[in-house]
Amino acid sequence: MKSIYKLATVAFLAILVWSSCKKDNHQLNTNVNAVAQLTAPNNQASFNLKGGGGNVVFQWAATTTLDPVLYEVAFDKATGDFSHPLYKMISDGKGVQNQASISQDTLNKVASLAGIAPLSTGTLKWAVIVSLAANAKMSTQQRTITVTRPIVLPTTLYIMGTATEGGKAIAMKQTSVGVFELYTSLQAGNYQLSDKADGTGNKYYIDAQGALNIGNSGTTVTGATKAYRIDVNLNTLTTNIVSINSIGLYMSAYNTEIGTLNYIGNSTWENPKIPVTFYQFSWGRDQRYKFILHTSGGDEYWGSQLANNVDPAGQPDSYFYLVPVTNDQWNNTYKFPAAADMHNVKVDVFFQASGPYTHSATAFN
Repeated sequence: MKSIYKLATVAFLAILVWSSCKKDNHQLNTNVNAVAQLTAPNNQASFNLKGGGGNVVFQWAATTTLDPVLYEVAFDKATGDFSHPLYKMISDGKGVQNQASISQDTLNKVASLAGIAPLSTGTLKWAVIVSLAANAKMSTQQRTITVTRPIVLPTTLYIMGTATEGGKAIAMKQTSVGVFELYTSLQAGNYQLSDKADGTGNKYYIDAQGALNIGNSGTTVTGATKAYRIDVNLNTLTTNIVSINSIGLYMSAYNTEIGTLNYIGNSTWENPKIPVTFYQFSWGRDQRYKFILHTSGGDEYWGSQLANNVDPAGQPDSYFYLVPVTNDQWNNTYKFPAAADMHNVKVDVFFQASGPYTHSATAFN
């Protein structure tokens, strides 16, 4: 029996060897045929790019090469020859399909590489590279598209130049997407805006009409140093700049200002010594107050988020937060600490970009 098993095993192995020898081992042909026709988008098609916009589909006739190939869409400047493409991207299906769905954000990036400025229009040239193993060929046809770039809204914005405080780059406060604000002073000199603190990012400047423009030009400031609120909207390329002459400490019961805060730098207004006396009513002594900003655009009232407030003792930091309010005599006011009655109070208002707008009121003898 053992000899029979041995003979059967030998016969089986012989059949396997004979079968493997008879297999037709296909040899890969590394020759590749170039793509001959680009089909979409149309030559010289125009696209108004939008941040986060949909895809643009690039299509072409498949190569006549029989073996599986890899497709890439290549972009270059209008004057380029694709010897060093600006950007390459494989087609859909990990490079096997004869189309590529390319996002508008990617096209915006390519346009930037081509030197097309934001809000400007320029031309990009595109072609298709087909490759097999180490062999690659550029399509025999090339097309162009015209693109208009959007502004890519930054999450940071800085004011910088000789007109700023200390000539330093100062961060603005982002109040919503594409909208920034800063309370600061400007002195004689020049300033511009940039989305990077070192000035290497996109740059903007405000012209004489208050419009926001893209470019390296600056805004000139003349005359004495003043405090300002600078509002910038990159969505609409508009600005609003008002000078702030002073901030008044308004006491509700007297229906008047009992002290004036002056600008001391770093987005801060201060009065180191304001005499405070609570107002005597039949029911008790009233201690309510809020603030009035005296600006070139008119008076603005700033006060509490709450219409009715409690004594400040033991309250969280949010008690002192400042928001725009109405000129109502009583609503949206704060209350001085009990120790402030018939004493001096140091009052500071902080319109700093690094956190919520807030204030402090500290009583002393």
